[in-house]
Amino acid sequence: MDDKLKVVVLFGGLSTEHEVSRLSAYSVLTNIDKNIYEIIMVGLAKNGDWLPYYGDFEKLKDGSWETESRTIYGEDTGLCPGLEIIRNADVVFPVLHGMNGEDGTVQGLLELMGVPYVGCNVLASAVGMDKAYTKIVFEKAGIPQCKHLVVHRNELEKNAQGIMEQIETELGFPCFVKPSNSGSSVGVHKVKAKDDLYNSLKDASEFDRKVIVEEFIDGREIECAVLGNFEPETSLAGEIIPSKEFYDYEDKYLAGSSIVEIPAKIPQGVMERVRDLSKRAFLALDCSGLSRVDFFYEKSTGRLLLNEINTMPGFTEISMYAKLWAAMGVDYPKLVTKLIELAYERKQENSRKV
Repeated sequence: MDDKLKVVVLFGGLSTEHEVSRLSAYSVLTNIDKNIYEIIMVGLAKNGDWLPYYGDFEKLKDGSWETESRTIYGEDTGLCPGLEIIRNADVVFPVLHGMNGEDGTVQGLLELMGVPYVGCNVLASAVGMDKAYTKIVFEKAGIPQCKHLVVHRNELEKNAQGIMEQIETELGFPCFVKPSNSGSSVGVHKVKAKDDLYNSLKDASEFDRKVIVEEFIDGREIECAVLGNFEPETSLAGEIIPSKEFYDYEDKYLAGSSIVEIPAKIPQGVMERVRDLSKRAFLALDCSGLSRVDFFYEKSTGRLLLNEINTMPGFTEISMYAKLWAAMGVDYPKLVTKLIELAYERKQENSRKV
């Protein structure tokens, strides 16, 4: 056991995607190569406690892991026994989605601890989570995107009517309303008429002080997986065919009734452009380790528009990232091993004199 690398799989988090994180971590834990790695689990509870967990992986799925952990560590808030475990790890796999996990906060903590970790660095994680700033970076990089507006919560409170008139004039209906900092389609609304706009803006603003409003694109949803550091590789693109009007939280993680086609049935030239733009987006944001880049392929014009980038994409059994690499001949265990190796590689690349 002593010659194995100690890998902490960090899951949970203070996020609306806490439950998704547990499901992703379960998939990582059941597929990681235990002949190479000693696996240690640390759960970040919704109240902020960092709790070691030594029980059955299955209990991550329904959340009962926390009850078992607290029988050992108690109910006091502010418990951080898991932080010392993380400090002594060889590498951390932060399987965290959304705010307070995928947004650079945990990455910053791991940087201060000097522990290698899987995934993007502080800057890429933070900018990748904030869609308003992601769009600025991609615009500078010359990557095509749909038209959008950024609405701040305080502006909505002061001038809701003016904002709604601007949205109607510049974007029209239908349009999409979403929190700037969120993921897994949490707080996202497809707004078909002005009468529904205010309530959608108000709801999205409950999840973040900034709200993105985007023009509706009648397009196919195309996704591409990126893997690597300074010389990233891209998968073939896949297509999500939603079972509803758009690919929402339930379809992604619960119902699983959407259809996935890998590779996507698109012209070869479009496939090559998806892969090229995915790599450009990854490098523009200074990503490392992994990302999934999502596009709209507009039906009427053939335009390819970048929708968003996910710096810690879902890792559940029905998630696209692992499926895309499996189609390239990289199975789940090999993918996890590669990501851990990339974490060490990036740690060495980023070393600097202090």
